[in-house]
Amino acid sequence: MSDSSFTAPACPLPAGASDIIELAHGGGGRLTCRLIDDIFRPAFGLAPDDFTHDGAELGIDGARLAFTTDSYVVRPLFFPGGDIGSLAVNGTVNDLAMCGAQPLYLSVGLILEEGLPIDDLRRVAASMRQAALAAGVRIVTGDTKVVERGKGDGLYVNTAGVGLLRAPRPIAPRRVRPGDTVILSGDIGRHGVAILAVREALGFETEITSDCAPLAAAVLDLIDGGVELHCLRDLTRGGLATGLIEIARDANVTIELDEDRIAVAEPVRGACEILGLDPLYVANEGRFVAVVPADHAERALAHLRRFDAQAAAIGRVIAPERASGVHLATLGGLRELDWLSGEQLPRIC
Repeated sequence: MSDSSFTAPACPLPAGASDIIELAHGGGGRLTCRLIDDIFRPAFGLAPDDFTHDGAELGIDGARLAFTTDSYVVRPLFFPGGDIGSLAVNGTVNDLAMCGAQPLYLSVGLILEEGLPIDDLRRVAASMRQAALAAGVRIVTGDTKVVERGKGDGLYVNTAGVGLLRAPRPIAPRRVRPGDTVILSGDIGRHGVAILAVREALGFETEITSDCAPLAAAVLDLIDGGVELHCLRDLTRGGLATGLIEIARDANVTIELDEDRIAVAEPVRGACEILGLDPLYVANEGRFVAVVPADHAERALAHLRRFDAQAAAIGRVIAPERASGVHLATLGGLRELDWLSGEQLPRIC
């Protein structure tokens, strides 16, 4: 996708920055933005809109397709509500859905560490099959590689996906306009907290399960219902806050959120308070935001609440006074949300 009239704000690496990339597990956002602008954009000859969304739109012999790829390095491999296999399938399906596409086909590449129990591999493969069936996609090609013991942390998964675009118009940050409404599809923070709880053997009174799930059915229902979708974003690394900061940056707008409209389950909220985490930045694997014209908001909510009763309009898009950004309205006033200054939850997807 490209639009010669649109220029994404630059986010260059600072002068004198080290040529060694420090570990930036799962924080998302600022470092990714810098790598794209400073390295990948000039190296690949990217157009302004490229790499600002969850996938690419392709036109082939009249067919409109979406294409995406992702890699998964979650630790542990198995967690309440899912595992690395279902996570890989759902994550790729969801990236296609965020482009307004009906997911069709996936590839899978497996990096296996020497010593991985074969029963674990069987379990992951079975999970991927079940997740693909539930999402209505087929796994049609793949590859395996084995690395030495201690070099792969058990199992890494790479997936790529192809889908048929169903949205009548492109869905991308550049279409976001002042006056739009921001809608959240459900509660937030469960995936990241579920991963941390099992990884660190935290004995919370109530087990917190990941929200890992496919989102294509909800998105296609919005499209079939005639909802005009300006932008969609699934809220993975960096959570709700980072996803919206990225949209605001790429659209050059300001987004105002209402804190009391953002659903956080009490066990998740309590866990975050104990652990010193902000649920706005905690990863999700089954939640997304939809940015729609204000006069389509109620229709969008009616469709989304068929899938999750907690779907809510959580904010609005306004013209930036000085620079783009995201503001949270709280009881104490407006709080500006910024990129994470450091990692929060490593290896969560």
